[in-house]
Amino acid sequence: MLLVGEVEEDEEKQLYHLEEAAIRGHPNARYNLACLEKWNNRFDRAVKHHIIAANLGYDLSIQALKDFYKDGLVSKEDFAAALRGHQAAVDATKSPQREAAS
Repeated sequence: MLLVGEVEEDEEKQLYHLEEAAIRGHPNARYNLACLEKWNNRFDRAVKHHIIAANLGYDLSIQALKDFYKDGLVSKEDFAAALRGHQAAVDATKSPQREAAS
């Protein structure tokens, strides 16, 4: 356990809940898992998590994949597919009602 301020944090429990949220389709959890994998130098796993989050429409994962692409960690095809998936997810959330509300 890690003491943060006055609160104890259980890193294993934190990871468990992040994984559960990611499995259930939470893009922010998927992004956070990618960041943890990158921190632990597991770039292949980080890329996979970012691709999934991007396909759910998560903007920060697209930016991370762009950086990975520049560093040669993502292929051109995978990056292009992630961009298409991201755009499809963003387009799926658009509706006339949402456009009128904003």
